[in-house]
Amino acid sequence: MTTKTHWIDVSGLPVEVVRKDIKNLHLGVYPPDGRVRVAAPRAVGDDAVRLAVIRKLAWIRRQQAKFEAQQRQSTREMVNGESHFFLGRRYRLRVTEEKGPYSVKVSSGGYIDMHVRRGTCPDRRRLLLQEWYREQLRELIPPLIEKWEPVLDVHVASWGIKRMKTKWGSCNVTAGRIWLNLELAKKPVECLEYVVVHEMAHLLERHHNGRFIAFLDDYLPQWRTYRDELNAAPLAHECWDR
Repeated sequence: MTTKTHWIDVSGLPVEVVRKDIKNLHLGVYPPDGRVRVAAPRAVGDDAVRLAVIRKLAWIRRQQAKFEAQQRQSTREMVNGESHFFLGRRYRLRVTEEKGPYSVKVSSGGYIDMHVRRGTCPDRRRLLLQEWYREQLRELIPPLIEKWEPVLDVHVASWGIKRMKTKWGSCNVTAGRIWLNLELAKKPVECLEYVVVHEMAHLLERHHNGRFIAFLDDYLPQWRTYRDELNAAPLAHECWDR
């Protein structure tokens, strides 16, 4: 599917417009700063997009206000005592510089213990923690997929983990492949499961339409609670330019 992207101004609000081979117009507001994005059918002109945005302007402002008020982590310096999240819980980082292999683990007392060699720079420590998050997700995700495949009667051909700037997950319906955001390692496990189910449900319905919502309501009735909890969790300190 090829796409074409450009920006328009609606009452002083910058709006990203992405035209795709789709039937319906979809409007979204994305973290961390409330960027507005509209996915529109190719035949829908900018005037129609502007009208759709104007009709939803009050809702857009409410969503942007939520993101503005949302708790956000400060810049991570990777030093002792710094707060980091894992599966929805806040931990204190405890760094030990010593000879031996690099390692990260959760320890009693609410600590994430990181063992590094003397002089290891913050960027290297940050990459080490990110890889540890990735390893945890690699253990958590397969059981969730195995749990939900027979329930949804779908097959996930492959899956992967990557850093995504505007989405918690994505699904390539044709390939049967789902991608999950590395940041999910920081969120409650129920939120991770919701995103897994959400992306797997796209194997039943490609679009976010009434049929898709009905699948979520049937199979995971509390999905809205998990979605709201996910969006209320602290955001990483990042510039999420797309």
